[in-house]
Parts: sequence; structure tokens; C-alpha cells
Amino acid sequence: MKKIMLGLASFILVLSLMSFTGEKKKKIVFFGDSITEQGVQAGGYITMIQADLTKKGLATEYDIVGAGIGGNKIYDLFLRMDKDVLAQKPDVVVIFIGVNDVWHKAWGTGTDFDKFGNFYDAVVKKIQAQGARVVLATPAAIGEKHDYSNAQDGDLNAYSNWIRDYTKKHNLGLVDLRKIFHDYSLANNPTNNAKGILTTDGVHLNEKGNKLVAELMWEAVK
Repeated sequence: MKKIMLGLASFILVLSLMSFTGEKKKKIVFFGDSITEQGVQAGGYITMIQADLTKKGLATEYDIVGAGIGGNKIYDLFLRMDKDVLAQKPDVVVIFIGVNDVWHKAWGTGTDFDKFGNFYDAVVKKIQAQGARVVLATPAAIGEKHDYSNAQDGDLNAYSNWIRDYTKKHNLGLVDLRKIFHDYSLANNPTNNAKGILTTDGVHLNEKGNKLVAELMWEAVK
């Protein structure tokens, strides 16, 4: 009888430890557009985060998910957030959006400034209502010239300022990629090129860009 009781106690202990381990694993969802969609590919910033966690022996503690779709704007995130984010029951959600809301204005399909704020606020509040922590990232670049001569710098700065103000008002985490990319270009782009510094085309990340974003994102969410 004693052996049976000891065996039962050991079994319960194992189950408890398994449950405890499962509860400790944190799920982090990166929610965005093509930059995030590419982030899960080889050499992408999300893949780099996962590789670094594995290297440090932390892969069992975190579940890293990329939820990016090319061409998405803030209202696209609002429309698909239930399925692509909330259904995963994340602990942390990083919202990295805004480039297409500005960039696509060139073709008449961007997002008006007031609508951008309204949709963004709705996305954040719905995620918070489920209990997840929210971190916001400003859109990094539409062209890498550091003298603000890129065609859409004005709008991109305005939308980034809205995100900065919103994070302060609501006490949210912020990865200010807009500022960091500009500062990096100032220091590393002596000929004021429009691309090839941290991006391949002025928008999407190259190897250096992915590495920098991976480091900044992880610093904000870890």
C-alpha cells in the first residue's frame, strides 16, 4: 500500500511540474505587415530572436509567433486580430504597422491620419481586454535618406509621433524604430542613400536591419 501511495505521489508531482512548466512559457506575437511576414523567414528578425533563445537555452520558456501579412494596414490588423492574435492567447503582442498606411497614399489607398489613430486604439484596447501586454513599434522607413528628403517623410513622422504620444498616454512599451533608423542613417550613410543601409529597398529589412530590429524587439519584450 505504501509503495502504491508513493507511486501515486510521484505521479502527481510529475504532473504538477509539467503543468508548472507549461504555465511559465510565455507567448509573444509579432503583429504586422510584410516586414513581419518576412521576419519568420531565414534571416528574418523573428527567426533571429528564436535562434538566439535556442542558443541561450531559453527556447522552452518562450513561444515566438509571427503574424505578418504583406500589404497590411492598421485596419487589416483590426479585421484579422481575433483569428491571428487573440485566438493564440498571447502574453505579449508587438504591433509593428504603419508603413503601408503612409506608403500606399501614393496610390490613393493609404489610411487617413484620424482613421489610423481610431483603428490603432481599437486594436490595442481589444488586445488589452484579453489581458496581454502591448508593445508598439513606430514604422521605420520609407526611404533611408537622413535629411528628411524622402518623399513621404512628413506623413511617416506624423504617424510615428502619434504612436509615441499614444504609448506615453497609455503607458505602453515602445520600440521607436523611426528614430533609431534615422539616427543609424545619420551615422552610417555618408552619401545619403535612399536604400541599402538597413533596408533592401528603403522599406524591407536587410541583414543588418533584421539584426538590429531583433535586438530592439527582444529588449522591449523580454
